[in-house]
Amino acid sequence: MIETEPAEASLVFGEQIDRARLFAAALGEHGEERGLIGPLEPPRLWTRHILNSAIAAPLFPSGGVVGDIGSGAGLPGLVLAIARPDVQWVLVEPMERRVAWLSEQKESLGLDNVEVLRARGEDWTRGPILDAVTARAVSALRTLIPLTAPLLRPGGELILLKGANAQNEIDAADKAIRKYKLRDVRVEVVGEGVISEPTRVIRATAG
Repeated sequence: MIETEPAEASLVFGEQIDRARLFAAALGEHGEERGLIGPLEPPRLWTRHILNSAIAAPLFPSGGVVGDIGSGAGLPGLVLAIARPDVQWVLVEPMERRVAWLSEQKESLGLDNVEVLRARGEDWTRGPILDAVTARAVSALRTLIPLTAPLLRPGGELILLKGANAQNEIDAADKAIRKYKLRDVRVEVVGEGVISEPTRVIRATAG
């Protein structure tokens, strides 16, 4: 059973709510059978996953190009692309069946601001060109930094969706933070007073 759309969804997505509803319905119906989400996720799809991703949308630069590393089911990349049509999104995902899903959703939702790239983060060959890079539930920060920081232009930003241990991840990633010359590394909580489960985001700027 798919979670009923929370009242705050319309506030978070604004004019894009219809697209968000279509994505939620598709993921709720097909996500488990296609190995995109676990069996426990449909009843909390909006609260735990879609709104958790979308609430970070205002953090990304208008007109920018943003990479989502390990897009999987499209959390957060597709959700953010729905919420921010003024941003170009490159969804980087190595697994063929997930790439197929992302490509299907791009077409069915009419997301002209999305490119789906079948690759791993470490396979990126376009150089440090992105204005921001995001990821959600991919790996610990110290492992994620070498996969994401090299994609950023100078002054670009990591905007990584994390859980309750975000500050501990920063502490454990000190060596990688210094190696990749990241600055202003911090945890921000977004969505307090707006959604029932606010999102923790690790932000850092490329030197």
